[in-house]
Amino acid sequence: MEDKCYIVPNPSGPTLAVSIDEDKCVACNSCVNICRIQTLLPNPERGKPPIVAYPDECWYCACCVEACPRGALEMHLPINQRIFFKRKETGEVFRIGEAKCPKKGYFKPPVGW
Repeated sequence: MEDKCYIVPNPSGPTLAVSIDEDKCVACNSCVNICRIQTLLPNPERGKPPIVAYPDECWYCACCVEACPRGALEMHLPINQRIFFKRKETGEVFRIGEAKCPKKGYFKPPVGW
């Protein structure tokens, strides 16, 4: 007799890790296949985006983000890893290699804090 099983996510702390834009995702599971520690798991519903099952265990390597052919994933680094710079003259906040100032949400604590 076969037992049915279900994905049961770990209780999450304040970590968001990665988010998936459902409008862009085509459920190809490229991100699931490349994830080194199975933070992402395939959705049991065919055609639905993967499930971020274990966000607190994410290594923030962004392999999943790079693997997505549609750009549907966004990495959310923990606050202590969010490095930014501020210009002394103007007070402008910026990130090296980015033309625009980060979104205001970038500086807010992750969900749940």
